[in-house]
Amino acid sequence: MDKFKGLALGIGSLPHKDAKEAVDLVLKSLPQTPFWPQLPCRDKREGMVAQFSENLPCLRFSAEGVKFDPVHKDKELEDFYAKIIDGDTEYFKISAPYASGLYEFYCRLEKGIAGFDFIKCQVTGPFTFAASLNDEEGKPLMHNKVFMEVIIKGLAAKALWQIKLFRKFGKKVILFFDEPYLSAFGSAYTSLNREDVIRGFSEFISGFKSEDCLVGAHCCGNTDWSIFTDTPGLDIINFDAFDFQDKFVLYAPALKGFFERGGAVCWGIVPTEGFSEKITPELLVNKVKSGIDILEKKGISRQLLLERLLVSPSCGLGSLDIGKAAKIFKLLTETSALLQKIT
Repeated sequence: MDKFKGLALGIGSLPHKDAKEAVDLVLKSLPQTPFWPQLPCRDKREGMVAQFSENLPCLRFSAEGVKFDPVHKDKELEDFYAKIIDGDTEYFKISAPYASGLYEFYCRLEKGIAGFDFIKCQVTGPFTFAASLNDEEGKPLMHNKVFMEVIIKGLAAKALWQIKLFRKFGKKVILFFDEPYLSAFGSAYTSLNREDVIRGFSEFISGFKSEDCLVGAHCCGNTDWSIFTDTPGLDIINFDAFDFQDKFVLYAPALKGFFERGGAVCWGIVPTEGFSEKITPELLVNKVKSGIDILEKKGISRQLLLERLLVSPSCGLGSLDIGKAAKIFKLLTETSALLQKIT
């Protein structure tokens, strides 16, 4: 595992409608770890489900969003699995109308950007994706075994396409999958069980892990964090450290094993919806340090906690205004700079 020592990451979405302006902000704010920005305010096709729905069987995009259409289900499933078996990564690409930020970002890297160490990409996680769509009986696709399998394989293929696309720049790719739905895990709102989630994650990650990338998972609410610590192949866990740090540190025993296996934690320490200009980098650094102190007392090596430390906003910024997004990134970079000095 790389020694991150407080490096800053972005989550994914930004509020911009102009892809060039969004990429400008990313490259200015995160020169070591840039990412391609998702721009849901620019076009509905850049929403977190629509953006990754192209060429997945029976999914149709319209002005109303993505809908499930089973009319040609058998034929579409047959074609889909033929592409999976053939390893046709290009078939699963994200096209320019669905990801303007991705293509602008790629073009900027091609023109020559110096000083970056990682490239961050992202995809919606399979459970959040599948929970957002219903089958012909009105049930979430998450509970449809056939299409849950399709979604796992299809999203993994879209992750693999991104990794191969950006590999030409010779930098380590960090591929995040975003699972906000799992903030409901363990509640009355979901019937998922722990074994099914870990099995699904394991299969999903296995679809692209062999490409020498780092794999991260983002969940912006509280959850059973052991489902992430116990998922084989997962390298980075990203949580909302501003609001849920006290809950996260309760999983110290599971986190200890995760760190010892080479894992890292990205502390989502800069609040998004709760952002205030009164919040200082020093306040956020002290909050992270308090969490590190607790985990150290619970048996996790302080050296590992500091070496495998990243920071990020607590969630994506797509629903905010552009001015606030810029201020959040400024606070993030200042906090990151201070954290890289602590021992």
